[in-house]
Amino acid sequence: EDQVTQSPEALSLQEGESSSLNCSYTVSGLRGLFWYRQDPGKGPEFLFSLYSAGEEKEKERLKATLTKKESFLHITGPKPEDSATYLCAVQAQCSPGTCNLHQNPAAGDLE
Repeated sequence: EDQVTQSPEALSLQEGESSSLNCSYTVSGLRGLFWYRQDPGKGPEFLFSLYSAGEEKEKERLKATLTKKESFLHITGPKPEDSATYLCAVQAQCSPGTCNLHQNPAAGDLE
């Protein structure tokens, strides 16, 4: 069965302290993994899309990496404005017309 698990559920950092969020997945054929940021009262904002193991993408203080079984969202030197909920979503290989994003059951809060 396809599964997506994100950890930790909540993460509290001091300004300037680096850390990572983990998104592990078990799916039948990965088509893509996506990271989003969500601020309170707003919809998710797209951050990164990753499609193959070994891929890395970077934007300001955030860097996303992908392996065959998990993805990491690294934050280096966080600032107060980085406080948000960070979400990952996985798209799996499937039959035409039946592809769905697998919803993450737990969000990662960064405070």
